[in-house]
Amino acid sequence: MKTLATLSLILLAAGGVSAQTPIDSVAAPNPLTFYGFVDGYYGYDFKNNNTQNRPGFLYSHSRQNEFTINQGLVGLRYDNGQVRGAVGLHAGSYVSANYAAEDPVFRNVYEGYAGFRPFKKAWLDVGIFASHIGFESAISKDNWTLTRSLMAENSPYYESGARFTYEVAPQLTLTALALNGWQNLRDNNQGKALGTQLQWRPTDKLLINSSTFYGNEQPQDSVRRRRYFHDFYVSYAATDRLSLAVVFDVGKQENERRGAKGDTWHTGAAFLRYKLADQWSVTARAEYYNAARGVIIRSFSPLPADADFQVKAASLNLDYAPTANVVFRVEGRVMDAKRPIFEQRNSRTSDNYGNLTSSIALSF
Repeated sequence: MKTLATLSLILLAAGGVSAQTPIDSVAAPNPLTFYGFVDGYYGYDFKNNNTQNRPGFLYSHSRQNEFTINQGLVGLRYDNGQVRGAVGLHAGSYVSANYAAEDPVFRNVYEGYAGFRPFKKAWLDVGIFASHIGFESAISKDNWTLTRSLMAENSPYYESGARFTYEVAPQLTLTALALNGWQNLRDNNQGKALGTQLQWRPTDKLLINSSTFYGNEQPQDSVRRRRYFHDFYVSYAATDRLSLAVVFDVGKQENERRGAKGDTWHTGAAFLRYKLADQWSVTARAEYYNAARGVIIRSFSPLPADADFQVKAASLNLDYAPTANVVFRVEGRVMDAKRPIFEQRNSRTSDNYGNLTSSIALSF
């Protein structure tokens, strides 16, 4: 928290310098900008198991019956057209849940990278940055729903490594990555992972994304289990009021026994967002998650006797944005599993689960 306070003073100083520019002068845009975000929330789980923790595979808005923040974030970004970089620090329940396995020195780093243009229309960045995988991000205000889908919660939010981005055309961008691993700030073995991303905007209303990942994510002293993963989504603004999105992920990880069938998982979600008025909108989401032996969502190294993970879910989200940088959201969500996996009171388990979550998010 001392680091966060120091960075905040730097941000205020940067803002003060820019404010002293004469009004009648014509100055070039300042390449140094600062940003901030805070998401305060309260959630309630039905049939909760007398704990403030939500199910272990939920990392965003992961607390219930508690007023807290999901994420508080401050940062600086620099971009003069030829050189760019960023540093951002964050804290909150999302950080506590999602970064628990990281080195304490790095847990509060949201992003931190440096880059330059090796040639026109290309960028080379090295450091920590947002994941190239998925329709949803760690910043809740940028997502169509308040809580994240099961596929977003159990695929990378962040990455560390080298990223090469090339704009083939205004409508088409290609990215290649060499990474420490699957959401690893520090590597857990001597191997490196590879990733790709293709984003194509054939029209202003349509976005098509394809992202891949390949690597071995087992600890150094464990049997190698190579992982293959593909994320695909399409978003479409059908009208000024109606937007649609479809997301599908599929992955496979080698079995611990040489020659045995690998563990596969596949998951999909559909989103429908409708603008009721200038400041009001609703979003409906339907999704499923199916993982052999609970691979990834339960364990990176599943055991032979581990059960499959099969869950279907749906949610309804109401948003109110009184200004451009504030949004108040309320969401109801239900899940249904093939077997009783949700903990309840008195050491009982159930095959269904439901919650309500509310949030006020501010960005600047």
